[in-house]
Amino acid sequence: MVSDKDLYKRLFTLALPIALQNIISYAVGLADNVMVGSLGEMSISGVYLCNQIQVMLQMLVAGFGAAMVVLGAQYWGKGDSKSVKTLVGIALKIVSVFAVTLWVLVFFFPEQVLGLFTEDRQVIAEAVKYAKIICFTYIFFCISNVLVASLRCIGTVRIGLYLSIVSFLMNVFLNWVLIFGNLGAPALGVRGAAIATLASRIAEFVIVVVYMRFVDNKLKMRLIDLYHNNMTLLKDFFRYGFPVILGDILWGLNLSVQGAIVGRLGAASIAAVSIANNVFSMISVGVYGTANASAVIIGNTVGEGDLDKIKRYTKKLQFVFLGVGICTGMLMFILKDYILLLYDLTDETLQIARALMTVLSVTVVGTAYQMSSLTGIVRAGGSTHFVLINDAIFVWLVVIPLSLIMAFVVGAPTWVVYLCLKIDQILKCAVAVVKVNRFDWIKKLTKEFKTAEA
Repeated sequence: MVSDKDLYKRLFTLALPIALQNIISYAVGLADNVMVGSLGEMSISGVYLCNQIQVMLQMLVAGFGAAMVVLGAQYWGKGDSKSVKTLVGIALKIVSVFAVTLWVLVFFFPEQVLGLFTEDRQVIAEAVKYAKIICFTYIFFCISNVLVASLRCIGTVRIGLYLSIVSFLMNVFLNWVLIFGNLGAPALGVRGAAIATLASRIAEFVIVVVYMRFVDNKLKMRLIDLYHNNMTLLKDFFRYGFPVILGDILWGLNLSVQGAIVGRLGAASIAAVSIANNVFSMISVGVYGTANASAVIIGNTVGEGDLDKIKRYTKKLQFVFLGVGICTGMLMFILKDYILLLYDLTDETLQIARALMTVLSVTVVGTAYQMSSLTGIVRAGGSTHFVLINDAIFVWLVVIPLSLIMAFVVGAPTWVVYLCLKIDQILKCAVAVVKVNRFDWIKKLTKEFKTAEA
């Protein structure tokens, strides 16, 4: 474990900015929630409604970004920067089409789109005020996130952290000015919140474009690169990337179904789950940062074609995953009682929240190992279909049926139902440890092109 210090240094260098970026992103959402929440129930409900559209777009973009990382990281490890730039162009074109299509639907037919989520006309009326402005963020959001993902392929991750910091400061300040009418500005309410978010998205877009054009000296992306076409890369993008994209979409659907199950357990359970999930999101950033960093490292190494290095890195990373999971679980278990002091809760809700956070402090060890092993190693190594099938089996044949039985047939306590919703994080470890150490997931996805740049 003490050898290969370069591996640990690179892992830390990649994982830390990603983890910090996630913390700041959650902080932006929390600040928005608090400020808009002060306007009343209708305002926060309307914004929540619009955010459901944003979540769908975010899952789609995340899927395309992850698919690009799987292929792009291998081409970068191989030294073929031209193919990486072509892949970036492919992803940008596709997500831009989705963004423009969604903008047309939301801008011209907002009542019909929002009516898919609720029948409350008052909430829809408030949501339309927000939606007519926020829809202009879609194209900026999509392009910025694909460009940040492209930089992650080549090991440049700090720019994502810088963008999150700018977004946080700008969004919170403009929210304060435009929502409440400070510094002489008109009090625009939810419209002010939408304008603040739009301004932040435009700033992110400008910064990442300027960075890639004038600062980045690795990928050296130029506008003309977006016009390069390569049918082989396009086919490979969908062949190997589609399982990644579909996996993210299905996982989002899984979370929606889980939310529907929890939503029928009572107000105390809903509040407790909401608190537990929010706390878990903040504390577990290191787990997800490590998984994303490992995907880049393994992808680059597979692209290099050094089989011995791949096996050596894989064995050592598994110990890192376990260590990160155990530390995260201990931290959550120790802090849970102190964190709950920040909330004004009934005894029932407090008791449920404490039990749920205890469940998470155990299951996070499994999350850290299996998720990082399967998405950070196996998927990045080229076996994209395996992860999709594995997730589908555990979620739709184990987790959801078992949780439904416990909730509505057995009538089990909330913490038992919640444990069933998270049980796949433990069960997948058995699959992960076997699959990862067989090394049959190592698939070099790159092709040889005459025009490739070394």
